[in-house]
Order: sequence, then structure tokens, then C-alpha cells
Amino acid sequence: MGTLRPRSRAATTFDLEHTHLGPLTEFPGTWAGTGFNLISRPDFQHNEAFFLEINGTLENLAFTLIGGDIPNRGSFQKDALLHGVTYLQQVADCVTHGALHIEPGLWIHIPPTTDPAVPESTVVRQGTIPHGDSLLAQSTFIKKVAGGPTIDPVFSVPFTDAVIPSLNAPAKNPITDAAYLAQFTNQSLTACCLPPGVNLNAVVKDPTEVLRAAIQGQNITNTVVIVISTAAAKGSTGILNIPFVVTNANALQMDAIFWIETVQPTSGDPFLQLQYVQRVILDFPPKPGAAIIHWPHISVATLVKQ
Repeated sequence: MGTLRPRSRAATTFDLEHTHLGPLTEFPGTWAGTGFNLISRPDFQHNEAFFLEINGTLENLAFTLIGGDIPNRGSFQKDALLHGVTYLQQVADCVTHGALHIEPGLWIHIPPTTDPAVPESTVVRQGTIPHGDSLLAQSTFIKKVAGGPTIDPVFSVPFTDAVIPSLNAPAKNPITDAAYLAQFTNQSLTACCLPPGVNLNAVVKDPTEVLRAAIQGQNITNTVVIVISTAAAKGSTGILNIPFVVTNANALQMDAIFWIETVQPTSGDPFLQLQYVQRVILDFPPKPGAAIIHWPHISVATLVKQ
């Protein structure tokens, strides 16, 4: 075949293949673990306005390297060579093992660009959900820090704010409906997938309690932090939904934080751990004349690389 590199996008050797992935370097491979899922949803079948559903979860998240360059052709600057991974996320209920979520997609590392002027590299997540939703989210913050992550609360109570608050900010106008808020207390859930000692009522109000409990006592030597949002760049990111979803439970915005952690156990070699919190804002049809209520769908998980 000669000594020239093929003109097609051929993969390189294993010791070089991850060098262009930036903060996604450790993604390729399979991650498995447990987590917690919370979603408010309509209960039309039982003639109830809404129902708060919670699940302990089992999760498998597999990343596969895209071997060659991904050239984005430039008009105002030279071509940009992107690199990335495909992923398949599968989430099941920890008690019944019934499927809750499946999502194929891509994570892409984008180098700095001159037009548009973005001096730091970014990452993009593209996902497809079989309810009829597709998302495009871009990073707003990437950093490697010494030690473990700082995991701030994420608030699960629905709200009527005109502007969606940031992931870790409380809403200015949370709902006050007593019948709905009562669902946030006295919940029951088999503890098979929750860390020991976790208070379920506290978890329902702030699911990140599960993440903090999962790493209690661990020696985490460094953490890569990736913050993404479908609202990162107005007009170029976002969520698209089929008409049924738009009418009945419109998925408006997704925000997430991923922590890629290196854990040093008491004995033996270090291992890699992936934690995340994700919030999807759902808009259900309000009562006539009432304000639109934004309902957080929050998922968290702690996964270990296999």
C-alpha cells in the first residue's frame, strides 16, 4: 500500500489515539454503577395533575473512540479537526431492572477557533432520546482540579420563574401547591442502590446528596470538571422535540455537570470514577390563565470504569 498515510480517516496506534480528546481523554471504555432519578410527570390516566416518580438506578455508559480526525471545513478560518467518542447510555430501575432510559449520542472535542473567536477548547454533547427528543449541549466550563469535586445542591421543586435559574441556583418562585409538595416527604424507596445512611427525604429535595454520600471517605487525587448546557450558545444549541412532546411535556433545557475522578484506594492501583448530575426542565400545560410551571427532571449517578 506504500508508505503514505491513507487519505481516508484511519485510526492511529493505541498510545496516540487519545491525545486529541482533551478533557474527554478518559471517556473511552465502559462505566457502570448506580444512581437516582427524579421526575415530575402528568398523571392523566388517574385524573391527577402530576405525580412525583423516583427510582434508584443501575447504569451502564459505554464510550467508543472515533478513530480518525473529524474535519470541519472552514470558510473564515482553516479547517478545524475535531475528535470524539460515540456513547450509549442505558439506565434501569435498581429493583425491577426494568428499562428507564436509553440514549445514543456523541461527545466531541473542539479545538480553539479564530472565527468564531473561542480561544479555549470546548466539548459538545449530542444525544437522541426515543421519546422524540434530540439535544445539542456545549460546555460552559472545563477545569482540572486537585482533589475531589465540589458538588453543590440542585433543587428539585418546580417553579414559575420566567428565566431558568442556573443548575445550582434556587428558583425565585417555587410552587407552593400543598398537594404536590406533600409528595416530597414520606417517600419510600428500596435502598439497594443508594449509599448507606442517605436520608431519602433529603435526596428527593436535593438528589446530589447521593453523589456526596457515594464519595464519602474516598481519596480522590484529581478531578476533571465539565459543565454543559443546551442554553450555552443561543440559537446554536438546544433541544428539539416531536409535536406530541411539545404539547404534552415540552423538554425545554438540559444542564449537567460531569466529574471525572481519579480515586486512590487504601491499597492497590488508582481507579477512574465518573459522577454526574443532570437536570432537564419540562414544561407541562398549565391550567387556563395560570403561569407555566417548569418541572425539573434530575438524574445523578456514580460510575466506575470497568
